Amino acid sequence: MPPRPPYWSLSTRRIRLVVAYDGTDFCGWAAQHGQRTVQSTLTETIGQISGEPVWVQGASRTDSGAHARGQVCHFDSESGIPPDKWAVILGKRLPRDVCVRRSDQVPANFESRFWAVDRTYRYRILTGWRDPQRARYAHHYGRRLDATLMDLSARNLVGEHDFRSFGEELERTTNTVRTLFEAGVREVRDEIWIDVVGTAFVRGMMRRIAGALLEIGRGARPASDIVPLLARNPDIQLPEVLPARGLTLMRVRYGRHPSDHRRETVSK
Repeated sequence: MPPRPPYWSLSTRRIRLVVAYDGTDFCGWAAQHGQRTVQSTLTETIGQISGEPVWVQGASRTDSGAHARGQVCHFDSESGIPPDKWAVILGKRLPRDVCVRRSDQVPANFESRFWAVDRTYRYRILTGWRDPQRARYAHHYGRRLDATLMDLSARNLVGEHDFRSFGEELERTTNTVRTLFEAGVREVRDEIWIDVVGTAFVRGMMRRIAGALLEIGRGARPASDIVPLLARNPDIQLPEVLPARGLTLMRVRYGRHPSDHRRETVSK
């Protein structure tokens, strides 16, 4: 995050937002010149309301087309708007595909990215008929998958591992070691839900994990492939990266006594 601006004073408040968005028409979370992103949309709207130069910092950078139900971000403001009213005010100004679920004041040194204990992602695969009402939020496969075998395979991902084989566009990423606390698969009516909880995720990691599990579930890849993939065995073919539309950031957790986890691996 950029250094505190010159106008920082004792009257400056750090505001935390919990944000949900449909990522279909956004070019991801992170601000990009000339592109519509969630970060830039929030930054511009908050600046218009407060009349101040603001910078919104997020807990996780979701890919273009991916969604969120519990993205967390923060910004600094000297305005007299009560912290808990930001959600209501932004709700009247933001476009229909993004909303603020909750707002509050946090300590001045709070960092939404570095203080996070873990992040929960869900990938949805539609195994039934192609449903237009879910087409924006689930990857359509259209055939039955072996959810039990997928779940057993997913358990091998839990723990601290080098996830380079599950990432993409990692030329400038030197550290690809991440810790996953939970990884599970369940069948919910005509969908497969892949839920993963971890400290952080390398770029493309969740979507390639989903691709590997889908290949296992349809019998195109042995369940035993997960272990050599984690070991970066060059003889094992990399899984496909599934489309971003099926991916949702469900929650970012800070724990009972939030603190800075900057020394640990962080999301990119």
